[in-house]
Amino acid sequence: MSISMRAAPRRRGLAAMLGAGLTALVLALGSTWFGGTAYAATLFSDDFQDGDSAGWSKSGGSWSVVSDGSQVYRQTSTGADAKAQAGSTWTGQSVSARVKPIAFGNATRSVGVAARLQSLSNYYALVLTGSGTAQLRRVSGGGVTTLASAAVAVSPGTWYTLRLDAFGSALTGYVNGTQVATATDGTFSSGKIGLLASYASVSFDDVTVSDTAGPVTPSPSGSAQPPSPSPSSSPPPPGTCNTGGSPTGFAAVNAWGRNGTTGGAGGPTIEVDTAAELIAAIGQTGPLNICVQGLITVPAGMYNVTSHKSIIGVGSGSGITGGGFNIGLAIDDAITAPPANAVQNVIIRNMLFRNASDDSINVQMFSHHIWLDHNDLAQGYDGLIDVKRGSSYVTISWNHTHHHAKNMLLGRDDADDAQDTGRLKVSYHHNWFDQTPQRNPRVRYGEPVHIYNNYYFHNTDVGVACQTDAGCVVEGNYFESVEEPVSNSYAGPGGRCVARNNIYTGNEPGAPDCSGTVEEPSAYYAYVLDNPGDVKAIVTAGAGVGKI
Repeated sequence: MSISMRAAPRRRGLAAMLGAGLTALVLALGSTWFGGTAYAATLFSDDFQDGDSAGWSKSGGSWSVVSDGSQVYRQTSTGADAKAQAGSTWTGQSVSARVKPIAFGNATRSVGVAARLQSLSNYYALVLTGSGTAQLRRVSGGGVTTLASAAVAVSPGTWYTLRLDAFGSALTGYVNGTQVATATDGTFSSGKIGLLASYASVSFDDVTVSDTAGPVTPSPSGSAQPPSPSPSSSPPPPGTCNTGGSPTGFAAVNAWGRNGTTGGAGGPTIEVDTAAELIAAIGQTGPLNICVQGLITVPAGMYNVTSHKSIIGVGSGSGITGGGFNIGLAIDDAITAPPANAVQNVIIRNMLFRNASDDSINVQMFSHHIWLDHNDLAQGYDGLIDVKRGSSYVTISWNHTHHHAKNMLLGRDDADDAQDTGRLKVSYHHNWFDQTPQRNPRVRYGEPVHIYNNYYFHNTDVGVACQTDAGCVVEGNYFESVEEPVSNSYAGPGGRCVARNNIYTGNEPGAPDCSGTVEEPSAYYAYVLDNPGDVKAIVTAGAGVGKI
């Protein structure tokens, strides 16, 4: 079981000495209070990648961890009222899980998540039914009361993200980031969390519990494929959209026929404030500076960004919710070297990303010279920032990531050596990895991967995971309350890493687990490290939106 951590024989610190249930409680309490300061916390997470369901108590049905693209927790019986519970007795809680119904016993049967579960017959629930509804329920003494409901298209074999927030007497249900039901009820004030399969077979994945509510997402007003009018050519008011600046690190290197990353420089500057305008603008050919005004709800999906674009949020409240950006050509395993038409020269800065239906930002298929800077990313579906399939010369800097488990992946798979070996050259600097349990980043094959001057706070699984023949240089970072800050033996084949001049502090800090030699980043670019003792103050003051 992955309760915000990976079980391993060499696990250090207090968490290693506790059972799964008590570990969740310790994490819940310890992560919300350090030195008299309250913090939002990930109370619990389980993505089942360890291949077991330890910590889950089951009733009815037939439960097992199986492979479904990744490891998932599946209940296969359509002839039982099946439930699984985990966690501790929490009051305010936001329960989220990916849920894929497979078959319903009949149209009235349901699958979903439970909050404030006091027993298997007393809890709140958000469920999807075979008849095509989302229902917010109170189950008391085994009796079911529907507090609110909404029509939702439910198709067996399709993944849905369900989230149930229970704070005070307010209950709110979301499906794929869209609020579908709300009610007020004070019957249950605290409890565990649960997974529900009432006479239905279903897969569950990426279960997380937070002690703060996620941002309320407006319902999408467009269709799955919105119209694509030409974006407005009116320039934004002066001073509201900073299209200047240049990266340091790998995005500034002269390589693959390109010297540095300039984004939309030389092209016009436009402002967009609707999903249709934004999607049309990022897909245009030629250089373009796109100023995003306000938090734009886009339909679920990944939207392609073409070469030579700068996408800049205006102020501190602009960005997207509901979908994500894809930077790269369509996946093709047969392509094993950078193609001439690879996407290149893209800048994304000062943007909020919320409730993505897949990745928030995905970089793939040999895309190069990409700069992702000063963004705020949270509560996505899969990765917040993933870089894979041969992409290279990327700088990821000054971002604030939080309220999410699978943070940043570099390298898709242990078997992706043909596309990734010798590539995936990425610089991560001055990012605030704020209670993001894992993938901070998780690295395969890339060398050198330069991870410097970042602030890590209470990452309950692992900080940097350098594996599958990757070569990582980890220096000048500030690790606070990170049990396993750096590892080259996290999971799967090992990598190589050098950890130097880092600070390790806070509750039960671990020591770096590093070995091997790595190519030095200084062979590619010059850089100056901030004093690691100053990194916490520098990063918390400067990372995220509204800072450029």
